[in-house]
Amino acid sequence: MSEFSTTDQQTLDGSTVQASGAPLFDDKGYTSIVWLQKMDMTPYDFPYIDQLLVQGYRNWLQQSNGIPWINEEDTAVFNFTGVRVAGREEDDNEDLGLVERCCFSREIEVSQRTLRDGSLGFVYMVPILCRNHKRDLFAFLRFTRSAQHVFAEQDALLAAALHFRSCFYSKFEYIFMEDILGVQNRSDREGRRRSILFQIVKRMHDKIDVEGVLDEVFDSIAYLFPQMDITLYMSQDRHSRNPKVKPLLLHERDEDVCVRAFMKGQMAVNEPVGLQNEVTEIGIPLRGKQGVYGVFHMILPSGSDSMNKVDVELIAMMADTAGTAFENAKLLEQSNILIHELRLINELVQRLNQSLKLNDVFEFAMQELLKMFKADFCCIVQLDQEESYYKVTSSNVESVRLHSYPRDEGFAGLVCKTGDPVIVSDYRKEGKISSTLMDLTDSLSLMAVPMKTSGTPMGVILLSSKLPNFFSYDNYKMLQMLAPHIWLAVTNAMLHAEVRRLANMDMLTGLYVRHYVDQFIQQHQEKDFCGSLILVDIDQFKQVNDTYGHQTGDEILKSVSDIVRSTTRDEDVCARWGGEELAIYLPQLGVLQALQYAEKIRYRVQHETEPRVTVSCGIAEWNWLDEQISIESLFYSADMALYEAKNEGRNRIVIDHAGSA
Repeated sequence: MSEFSTTDQQTLDGSTVQASGAPLFDDKGYTSIVWLQKMDMTPYDFPYIDQLLVQGYRNWLQQSNGIPWINEEDTAVFNFTGVRVAGREEDDNEDLGLVERCCFSREIEVSQRTLRDGSLGFVYMVPILCRNHKRDLFAFLRFTRSAQHVFAEQDALLAAALHFRSCFYSKFEYIFMEDILGVQNRSDREGRRRSILFQIVKRMHDKIDVEGVLDEVFDSIAYLFPQMDITLYMSQDRHSRNPKVKPLLLHERDEDVCVRAFMKGQMAVNEPVGLQNEVTEIGIPLRGKQGVYGVFHMILPSGSDSMNKVDVELIAMMADTAGTAFENAKLLEQSNILIHELRLINELVQRLNQSLKLNDVFEFAMQELLKMFKADFCCIVQLDQEESYYKVTSSNVESVRLHSYPRDEGFAGLVCKTGDPVIVSDYRKEGKISSTLMDLTDSLSLMAVPMKTSGTPMGVILLSSKLPNFFSYDNYKMLQMLAPHIWLAVTNAMLHAEVRRLANMDMLTGLYVRHYVDQFIQQHQEKDFCGSLILVDIDQFKQVNDTYGHQTGDEILKSVSDIVRSTTRDEDVCARWGGEELAIYLPQLGVLQALQYAEKIRYRVQHETEPRVTVSCGIAEWNWLDEQISIESLFYSADMALYEAKNEGRNRIVIDHAGSA
């Protein structure tokens, strides 16, 4: 893996310094080692310097080449405990005695003995003192000489010992500098790593969108570790434009490194076991405070440099940073979506409530839903609670508009039965339920959401698309949020219509009141070419009240009203004109057609009421050829015809002064 390089800094006087601030080179380029020469060992270091003693001894022998009495056969070096670490072996017990005497005297000690070759000789043990702490002995040099080559002066031994100490300290200083540079190198690497991580963290948190955070992660890792293959497996219902982001399908991956990292929320590594062409896999979780969102899957190909601990820690820290930044961006994204949804709901509710006409509410809701969800087709159905059917109240599919279907048919029937919403990704593949809407429109995707009152489904909203997997889970949730508001607007319109109906309804007869008929006729006179009005009066109704009582009279009035309503058409308007008089307006019918309806009413009343009563009728008409068209003239003509029918003996019908039937 890549290493972070050390960069020196220049001081104001031009010298180069390390991160610690100590000058390494002066302005002439020479090494400044005064501070290094003051460095020394302590007795705590003595147990660990045997290797340095050996290295110093080898260097000393090399530099003393040419001096006959300084060689490996005639010399040896001992550590501070008297153990020989290099050089020729002699008598260990006697050597240890000499070491003990040197420790006590701090001077050169001499011993005469028989050497290993059998000749008589002398052994000199020279103490090696620390260069700063003069009382601390850290090593001993042993010189072996035959009897005929004894040292007359010991200054040569002392000079040789000082030379050895110099060689030893050169190795000591080298190791010390190596340690310092190693620490500095690690410090610089750590500093650079922190700097890189800081820049990455800053850039990640500067991103306010999820895609931007993910792109920054991939770019940063690709910059630092270009030889690494990395993929992010996401657990969320998210479609990313980045080809390196893929869904994490736990049920398809068994117990691989990604599953382990995701389930435990910790980094997982699959190390190669020595097989040729095997790779190293690393799974690092993308986690935030609220959970784990995915796993970074990294692959090191065979033959590449192995990752060191610092690199792994850096990537793990980047993943943690990315998880926090991703979570923040995700929360911001969700907040923006929620704000957008609330704004749409608020706007939709306001516009729905601007109209209190039921048909307008259904039509507007359908158009807005199509626009909001970019669906191809929409149906809003209303369930009839008394009958076993539901009716399509609004749809952009004309072949089903205003049609009624059995309440257990299709997806609307399923939603009405269970009360649960339904989402279909591919109608052809699922195929468990047959749907008229899906078959007629060749749709593949569907959302169906109930509209409820007190937990009971009263209607269903259906949205479909010709494309498979068209609707997202967010669409599904939003439609569920909108459904209660749409149904509330529908309920308000229905209540308003009911209030208007009750305000225009006579409570005794169930017929409309007079002012409603006036409005109805006026509206039709503005657009129709003709119409007829029948006035019906119950003959001798006062006598009925006097004979049988007012309660019976009310029953007679209700019976006659029922006969009038059941005899006329749905588009006709029946009203209580006043007292025992009733009015019937028949749009687009002339007097001869109105006469047939009037005759049926007269006949039924005479034969179906108990006690028996009869009625008299006056009929008048208007058409677009009349010089003056008005409600007043129409009612006056019909009233005059009724007056004539009464005068001619009752139980008869008169047509606007034209004669009787």
